[in-house]
Amino acid sequence: MELKDCAFPLVRGIETSDDPNKAFAGADYALLVGAKPRGKGMERKDLLKDNGALFAVQGKAINDNANRDTIKVVVVGNPANTNALIAAANAPNIDPSRFTALTRLDHNRGVAQLADKTNSHVTEIERFAIWGNHSATQYPDVSHTLIKGQLAKNVIKDEKWIRDTFIPAVQQRGAAIIAARGASSAASAANAATEHIHDWVKGTNGQWTSMGVYSEGAYGATRGLYFSYPVVCSNGKYNIVQNVPIDEFSAQKIEASHKELLEERDAVKEYLKRT
Repeated sequence: MELKDCAFPLVRGIETSDDPNKAFAGADYALLVGAKPRGKGMERKDLLKDNGALFAVQGKAINDNANRDTIKVVVVGNPANTNALIAAANAPNIDPSRFTALTRLDHNRGVAQLADKTNSHVTEIERFAIWGNHSATQYPDVSHTLIKGQLAKNVIKDEKWIRDTFIPAVQQRGAAIIAARGASSAASAANAATEHIHDWVKGTNGQWTSMGVYSEGAYGATRGLYFSYPVVCSNGKYNIVQNVPIDEFSAQKIEASHKELLEERDAVKEYLKRT
């Protein structure tokens, strides 16, 4: 009812199904939003395995029914990066680069906080990036960020704030929202998912954004993981920004997130048919 009440100009109809094979039949885009939330007393490994079974089914259904040459998948349900890995592993006939994980929400959170800190508008902030996992180990990187054309670090002039306040605030923003409203992010997550697909299709006009994408080994991330990088989108494709200088602090943060993704991969090996 609410989807209809939005009167979206691009919506031509709404169909529902509890059969993933029917739901993904002929699909060109798939936003995998649903995942089992972490409950009281659950360990992360339990959540990984429970959601692993769900995303294995969805990956197979996409493989068997979606348009293999055009499908674009963004995994929103957490743990998003590893759920994307599982879905892709169960879609052996689809290029793994067609699966992605949502880190645009983290990207938007970082940009918004930088705007607040510097009394800027979000449109005046460029070259911000999220590296790694959509988790508390992600690395919100301002090393190359421009604010009104100037390096962010020269505008902020407070390295302690960047390291001790900004980075943890972005990493823990999801938990802060749960504490405030008693539920996970809703409107901001939905907005980020639509922006992710929009920019993937329509392009970013040369600007950086952040996406969890299939790693070919760039910046030391193990091949096959879904790792968040700064990317530029054009002509329906994304391209990882190459040759970004990585200082020692950044390298340590990126490696911590990389290590966590390897641990998650090892915890769900039973669902990884292709890898």
